[in-house]
Order: sequence, then structure tokens, then C-alpha cells
Amino acid sequence: MQVAFYKIIVYFHNMLKSITKFLVQNYFRLKRPMTLGVRIVAINAENKVCLVKHTYTPGWHLPGGGVEKGETALYAAMKEAREEAGLVIAPENLNLVSIHANFANFKGDHVLVYHTNVWESEPTNRAHEIAECGFFAINDLPTDTTKGTLCRIKEALGQQSISPDW
Repeated sequence: MQVAFYKIIVYFHNMLKSITKFLVQNYFRLKRPMTLGVRIVAINAENKVCLVKHTYTPGWHLPGGGVEKGETALYAAMKEAREEAGLVIAPENLNLVSIHANFANFKGDHVLVYHTNVWESEPTNRAHEIAECGFFAINDLPTDTTKGTLCRIKEALGQQSISPDW
């Protein structure tokens, strides 16, 4: 009896998460017909890249997020790196690598990718949407690293040409 009840609770929890994600995404799409996001390729001295796993979407991603109204993309990159991964990056240590159209989910979405290898780390209570954060050897990334993340890392390292699309 308890197992069945637990399965029902899990089912409704997952359904509620899906509905909430749908509503929030569509609200922002109506509110902002064009969206702008940032991602950060942070590579340490051991040639390991910082990746995060979100609670709301599968796979490993570069830290990043949306640029809010009244916020510059550079400031957003600094803020997201700190909130998601505990990386305190000075503005002069962030270099714009590329700009991509991310039209797969929304026709007005663009993402700026920054690269850095200089930061300070701070202990942080990561943003609530971050399930995990870690540094991974570039030649041995987790198998569930997203395709877009893999491409952006290679582009930042000059290992492949920059694509206009995510």
C-alpha cells in the first residue's frame, strides 16, 4: 500500500514540475519576445572544465543563465558563475568567445559564450536549480554532457570552428 502511494506522489510531483516548467517558459516568452543568455567555459590549471547539472533538465551544462532586464551580459556571466559554481570572476578575466542562436526551443533565444581560466573560488550555497557542480578533464567528460556544451568547449579551445547555432 505504501509503495503504491509513494508512486502516486512521485507521479504527481513530476507532473507538477513539467507543468510549472511549461508555464514559466511560456510566461517569459510572452514577456520577452527575445531572450539572451550567457554560458561560461571555465578551465582550471589542470585542464578541467567546470560543468553543472540542473534540477530541471538532464545532462551536464556549462554554468550560465539568462540576462535580466537592466543587466549587462558580462555582469550576468559573472553573477551566474558565482551563483551556480562559486567562481568569482573579475570582468577583465572574461573573454567573449561566440554568440549563438538557440532556436530549438524558442525562436528568439540567443546565447553568448565567455571563456576564462582565472577566478577565485568561494564556498557557496549554490542556486536552488543546481543539483551538482564539478570540474572534469576535457578529454574525459561525463557521458551525459550535452551536445551544445561539448561544441562550446571545443570552440572556446579553438578545436573546431564556431557555429552560429547552439
